[in-house]
Amino acid sequence: MTIYDFQVKTIDGEETTLSSYKGKVMLIVNTASACGLTPHYEGLQKLYESYQDQGLVVLGFPCNQFAGQEPGTEEEIKQFCDLNYKVTFPMFAKIDVKGEHAHPLYVHLVNEVPEAYRTGEIEWNFVKFLVDRDGNVIKQYSARTEPSAIEEDIKSLL
Repeated sequence: MTIYDFQVKTIDGEETTLSSYKGKVMLIVNTASACGLTPHYEGLQKLYESYQDQGLVVLGFPCNQFAGQEPGTEEEIKQFCDLNYKVTFPMFAKIDVKGEHAHPLYVHLVNEVPEAYRTGEIEWNFVKFLVDRDGNVIKQYSARTEPSAIEEDIKSLL
């Protein structure tokens, strides 16, 4: 199974797969609206705006597993992201990213990231995974890694 085969639900409730992102560089992030790291949305949006024409897509997966920092509904999350950060990159329905009920996409991301670039288990909101144009998981970044610190790695894959 490749990364493109995983079933996901958009923030608007539509079932889909990641196949529409074939050939793109993906930055996949577990997000939260009430987290000290929530301002990462701004940097993620800036990366998306800067590089989407060259093939970058940022994919946001809200998660409420860390201190209940994403308690809202999908509609509330969507409104929050639009009003506060003008998010235009694709957002998805809330998921679990670790533990017994972890979404299969996140199980895949954690298992496929090369050992040298693995930061360990998903420790908090805003852990980032960089995926190349062929669907290979290239690198994992810790929650505290600022989006701007990933820019050079993204550019090298575009």
